[in-house]
Order: sequence, then structure tokens, then C-alpha cells
Amino acid sequence: MEPVPTSLRLGPLTFHLYGIGLALAVLLAYSYAGRRLRRAGLDDARWGRFALAVLAASLVGARVAHVATNWSLYAGHPAQWLALWNGGLSSFGALATAIPVGLLLRRRWWPDTTLARFADAVVPALVAGWAVGRFLGPQFMYQGGGHLTHQWFGLRYAGQVGRRVPVPLIQGLEDGTLWLVLLALQRRLRDRVPGLVASVAMVVWGVVRTFDERWLLGQHSHSGSVGVQLAGIALAAAGVVCGIVATRRAGRARVSPAARSAP
Repeated sequence: MEPVPTSLRLGPLTFHLYGIGLALAVLLAYSYAGRRLRRAGLDDARWGRFALAVLAASLVGARVAHVATNWSLYAGHPAQWLALWNGGLSSFGALATAIPVGLLLRRRWWPDTTLARFADAVVPALVAGWAVGRFLGPQFMYQGGGHLTHQWFGLRYAGQVGRRVPVPLIQGLEDGTLWLVLLALQRRLRDRVPGLVASVAMVVWGVVRTFDERWLLGQHSHSGSVGVQLAGIALAAAGVVCGIVATRRAGRARVSPAARSAP
């Protein structure tokens, strides 16, 4: 059984499938999020600049976090620090830099829109893009598999010995399922609790990512693995807090009109 391919050669040109897959995922998330903003009645004139700034910040944070938490692999190879085509982007590193940039630009460019409403429009699109990205990105990167396995579903990945748990495919299914759940929740809520959709996404994604890191991934860096698990727990905890706040605000908003109309 041949390993999952990492590149495609066309004559003298080499195309790295990892980068192509991520580019397609970003394009999908970008276009889908813009459409969701318009459906929510929000101005999308600055969406392109917003997305570009957040993407740049996320790439820097994702690569820096990956290199830092796997320093034993990169310490003597500075030329590999920027070799994104071989894979190696930290999800939580991306969030750590993208979220502050996104919050700042959202406040500046959509000052009349609440963060809760903006997040509910954008987050499901990010989850959908993440799902596609797992299928088309890490699935084709160097050392893209998880723990060794002898089960029928194990795949061989370049740079790893033996059959491996196909973590990118599993995470793609997880994120795709989460996307469907968010859409169903949004239809049910009908904007009655702004911010709850984004909060649920934070909780579920943080918990699932922590479990994946703990039980599915074969890690080269123990400190990096622990860091990912702690970040997942922190994200889930933040989602719980945001969900409570969103629910309480929605409750007060429903009570206020009744209180004003009371004699």
C-alpha cells in the first residue's frame, strides 16, 4: 500500500497538495462567510480586507506555534521554519493571532453590529472551511497521520512508519458534523439568542480537538500536545461563558418589553 501522496508533478512543476487543499478551503470559507453576512443583513464591503488581514495573522500564528512546540525538529534546520508546503500549522496558534485581529477590525469596520451577531454569521462558515481543509490539507501533508494502528481503516502517510489513524479524515467528519449542527441550531433559534451559535461552536470544537489530540495523534512534542489540549479546554470554557452571557442577555431582552408594557 503506497503512502498518501503529498505532491503532484506536471512536467518540471511540482504542486504540493497540502497547500492547494488549504487554499481551496480558504476560498470556500471566504465566499461562504461573505454570503452569510449578506443574508444576516450586514455590510460585506470590507469583508475582503477583513478576511485577508485575519488570514495573514492566522498563518503567522499557526506557523510560529507549530515551530515553537516542535522545536526539537526545527532547532537545527532554520530553512524549514517557513516550509509550509511540508505541513505544520497549529490550529490554536492561528486562533491566538487571528482572534485579536478579527476583534479589532470588527469593532472598527462594523461598529453598529454586535459581536454576537457578527460571530453567528461568520463562525459556521469557518467551521465549514475547517472541515474541507482537514480533508484536503493535512490529509496530504508529510507525517499527516496519527497513532499507529492495525485496524482496516489505517492509512500510510509519507514520513511515518506503518499504518496510521487517518486523523485528518476523522477531523473533517467531526467539523462537517459540527457545521450541520450549527445550521440546525440557527434555524431553531431564529436569531432569538445572538451569540449562542458561535458559543456552541467554541465548546464543541474545543472539546473535540482536545480529545483528538489526547487519543488520536502521535505527537513528536509532548509539550506541544499538552499545549493543544490546554488550549482546547480554554476555548471550550470561554464558549461556555459566552453562551451563558448570550442566554442571559436574550432573556433580559424578552423580559424588558413586557416590563415596559405592564401598568
